[in-house]
This record gives sequence, C-alpha cells and structure tokens, in this order.
Amino acid sequence: MLLHLVASSSPLTPARPSPRRPCGASPAAVSMTVRCTASSSTPSPSSSTAAAAAGQQVAKVHSYGTVDYERRAPMRWSTLYRRIAVGQGGRPVGRTLLAWDEGERRLDKWELCRIAKELRKFRRFNLALQVYDWMRDRRDRFSLSSSDMAIQLDLIAKVKGVSHAEEYFEKLPDIMKDKRTYGSLLNVYAQAMMKEKTEGTFEQMRTKGFASDTLPCNVLMNFYVDVGEPDQVSTIIDEMKERNVALDVCTYNIWIKSCAAKQDAEEMERVFSQMIADESVVANWTTYTTLASMYIKLGNFEKAEECLKEAEKRTTGREKRCFHYLITLYSHLGRKEEIYRIWNWYKATFPTIHNLGYQEVLSALVRVGDIEGAELLYEEWTTKSSSFDPKTMNILLAWYAREGFVAKAEQTLNRFVEKGGNPKPNTWEILSTAYLKDNKISEALSCMEKAAAVKSASKWRPRPTNVESLLANFKEKNDTEGADRLLSVLTSRGCAENEEYKSLINTYAFAGT
Repeated sequence: MLLHLVASSSPLTPARPSPRRPCGASPAAVSMTVRCTASSSTPSPSSSTAAAAAGQQVAKVHSYGTVDYERRAPMRWSTLYRRIAVGQGGRPVGRTLLAWDEGERRLDKWELCRIAKELRKFRRFNLALQVYDWMRDRRDRFSLSSSDMAIQLDLIAKVKGVSHAEEYFEKLPDIMKDKRTYGSLLNVYAQAMMKEKTEGTFEQMRTKGFASDTLPCNVLMNFYVDVGEPDQVSTIIDEMKERNVALDVCTYNIWIKSCAAKQDAEEMERVFSQMIADESVVANWTTYTTLASMYIKLGNFEKAEECLKEAEKRTTGREKRCFHYLITLYSHLGRKEEIYRIWNWYKATFPTIHNLGYQEVLSALVRVGDIEGAELLYEEWTTKSSSFDPKTMNILLAWYAREGFVAKAEQTLNRFVEKGGNPKPNTWEILSTAYLKDNKISEALSCMEKAAAVKSASKWRPRPTNVESLLANFKEKNDTEGADRLLSVLTSRGCAENEEYKSLINTYAFAGT
C-alpha cells in the first residue's frame, strides 16, 4: 500500500470581517504534507470528471472558535469557485477573477486561498495555479508568504514539470527559502522519483537546520519505500531517535509499510506493537489497512480481515479514501458480501458518489467475478453521472476484451459515445485488443488509429505486444498498406525512435515497408 505525498494546507486562517478591505494578511500556513493513506491501483479522475465533481461539491466552512471567524458575513467565495471550476466556456481564471473583483465585490486573500485549496482538493491544479498567479501579479495588494510560495512551487511542478519548479525556486528571495519552500521542493523531487536530487535537497535542509521536523523525514522515508529501498527506513528512524525528532502516526505507518515491502511480518508486528505502546500517537485506519494488505500478501486472510474490521472502527465518515481501500481489500479477500456492505455504508454516508467511487466498486466486483453485479452498477452509474469518465467504462470493457465478448465490448462503447462520452486512447486500445484476439485485424488497426487521433495531453503509446501482433500479421500477409498505417500511428505518438518499437519494426520488416 502506498503512502502518497501531496501538498496540502493546514487549518484555515481566520478571515477579516470586512470583504472590502485590501488583503494583506498572511495566508494559512500551507506546506507540503505526507498523507498517510493506503494505496490502490486507482486511476486518477479525468479533468472532465474533476470539473463536474468540483462544481457540485464544496467543502463546508467550519468554525474553529475564533470570534472574528464566527462574525464574518456569509461567504460568497463558493459562487466564484463554481464559476472557475466549470470553466465559464474556457474563460481564463484571471478574467473571471478580475470581472468578479471589479463587478461584484473586492476579493480578499482568504477567499482566493480558500478557492485554490478547493481546486487542489479536486486535482484542478492548473486552475489553482492560475489563482495564485493572479495574486502574484498583484503583490502590492496581496502579501505572499513562504507557505504560499511552497504551494505555488508544488502546483508548478504538477502543471508544468519539475524543471519549471526548480526555476521558480531559484528565483525566490533568500528570505523565502525556508523550511516550507525547501520542503515543497523535496516533495517535488520525491514524487518525481529523482533520487540524487531528493537526497541532496534533504542534506541541504539538514545543513540549514530545516530537517529537525518530522515531516521531511517522513517524505524521505516514503521516497525510499517507493523506489524499492525499504531498508533505508530503519536508518532514518534511528537518526530521528538520536536527534529527538518525534515519530508521528505517519512515521509509524511508513515504517510499517517498509516492513510490508520487505515482507517481514515479524518486524512489522514489532513496529506495530511499538506504535501501540507510544502514547503520543494513535493508530488510524491507514495503519490497519496497511497491515491488512501485508497479511493478504502473506496469505493470512484471517488476520487481514481482523485488521479491516479495526480500520472500519476508525472510519470517521469524512474520508472517502478509507471506503475505497476497504472495498479493494475485501475484494482481494474474495468477500463479495463485504464489498456490498461497505458500498451501502459508503452511499449512506455521502450524498454524492463521484466517478472514483464507482470505479473502485466496479473493479472490486470484476475482481471477485460478480460480472452481473458489475453490469448493474455500471447501468446505475450511467443514469446518475453528469460527466462520463471513460475510466469507469474501461473497467467493464477490459473484462469483455479479456474474455472474448467482442460484441458486448462494441455495444458498451457505442452506448457510451451515444450518451456523450469521449473515449480516451486507452479505451480504443482495449477494444483493439479484443479485435486482435478475435483475429479482426482491420478493426484492430482502425482502433489504433482512433486512439492516436484523440486530441489530449495523454502520453499514450500502443502496447508493444499489440504492435507485435499487428506487424506479424502484416508480414505474414505481405500487407504493406497495413504496415504503413501502423507506422504512421507509431510516428504520431513518438514511438518511431524508441528502441523497443524500432526493434519490433526491424524484426518484422518485409519487402515494401
């Protein structure tokens, strides 16, 4: 189970009572955090899905007992947030903000940071970055702290890439290069799996006295687990103890995860016992889902289920991810009745279930072989979803393709398109794979061409196994036209110079190609 590293924000900063007053207050202390969650092979929602979800759901603003906060007039930031989230017909965020600022009501920093936080929550990173860019262009009005700059750095990496984030960091004033911005840069390198730069940045933080907190240590430990070096975790734990750096619940969860990565059940149980004995931390649902995952790998299903029951006790009803992981892990145990029980609990807890929730349950039902249930759930999704994410359909489509139900695969895809869905390159390749198994070469090649023609930022490349099957068929039949069409697909997706694809092309080359 992976532990994801994300940039997140700390509790909200109390807003000023007057919405007309120019904003100069420092923002919420927002920096990189380690989210201790168990992983799954869950795909991220597409931008269209995220837009619909973001436009429909806005987190409630809670009172934290601050007098000014409670006296503040009802906020209208959510209305502006929705305008940005739905896109206003492709209108740039800056224009939307300017129109509101001049025509509706003068914006303050609290509102803008709150909007950006909500956009980040729904993975609308590009839009969130534009909000911060708009504030940055008005520095005389909005005072940006190192926490704001740490968020910007993280967003730049997600939207534009690591090199742009590095350029941004280098241009920061020295006073802003503190533990927050360095921590954000460390997180960027760790997420990009850049070992030398991750270790180098951590060493810089240690030299500058920025590594005395738990957070950067957690980031580095999680990085080592992700790159397949779990033995490094114990070394960092020992160093933390020597330097009196506190171990928090995330530290223990990563430590447990490293034991699971080494498949060392004895050490994992020892670490867990130490965690339970540590009165400063409380085991959470992530702890128990991580333990359950390990026991499943070891074949100890009884202990795995005991851990899942403990995870359920620690489910607060505010964390959808917990339901996702419970559903996934119960499916690995083959417990169909438990999948439905958690799903019903999930639906009773949250008034709206977005695409990701349906994707988790569909995958689980397919995994346990309940195809009839999966088909019924898919039909439910098509009637309730306002944004047709092809990732949801692809789950059922892939099963049809694997099992040779070509007609059902065609029918499912056609209905998806009729309802307004837009297939992604992976969708067309799934159908192409089904055609190849059915020896329908012409249809398979046509699907490859449709996949290559999809206009998106996708880095899709055809699977080498499918390319090899097509090339072998073209060589056998001396089909130069088919071979040329496939080469055009490979060239359009940047595969022609890739060694693996070049090797296939040379292997199956024949006269006329």
